[in-house]
Amino acid sequence: MSKLIAVVGASGVGKTAFVGALSAAAEFATAYEQHTERPFQTLFKNDARYALANQVDYFLLRAEQEKSLRASPQTGLIDGGLDLDFHGFTRLFHSRGLLPDPEFDLCRRVYNLLREFSPRPELLIRLRADEITVARRLAARDRINIASAEDTTLFDSFLDEWLASIPADQVLELDVSNEPLEYEQSVSIALDKIRVERNRSSE
Repeated sequence: MSKLIAVVGASGVGKTAFVGALSAAAEFATAYEQHTERPFQTLFKNDARYALANQVDYFLLRAEQEKSLRASPQTGLIDGGLDLDFHGFTRLFHSRGLLPDPEFDLCRRVYNLLREFSPRPELLIRLRADEITVARRLAARDRINIASAEDTTLFDSFLDEWLASIPADQVLELDVSNEPLEYEQSVSIALDKIRVERNRSSE
């Protein structure tokens, strides 16, 4: 079973671009967030009644992606992932009243069950950026945005709470505020961390 790296952070921070830059610099099996392909994204954007269906659909997609990446001979690299979809987006939507308590609890049960059958990524690369940078990137991209730049502080607080439970050596935090989306500096730091972890696991 191959190792898995997840790139996590608030909506608009640049996760997709970072995965692209990292995979261009080294060989990884990759999986990306899907937006137009997902059946409930547009429905949820226009009608909160589809929030639960959207989240469950994403949980299943992410579990399927993780299974495929684990089966690859290369190290897997995922844009976001199952943990981010629960600890970040599901908690955000619950806090905004888009998921009532019973539906949030159902999401929690689905997430916990899926995670029981699949190990958490061995490395989490957490991207941070200031709200101005996030707002600029969200405005520039042509995709469905349910989370907004104004959600960044709250979203990051949820991620802080989750990541506090993860061993520190399994989390790499990078501030990518105002860094060009080629991410030359941050990719170099990430690759150094990945090499260290690979060497450690081979000892």
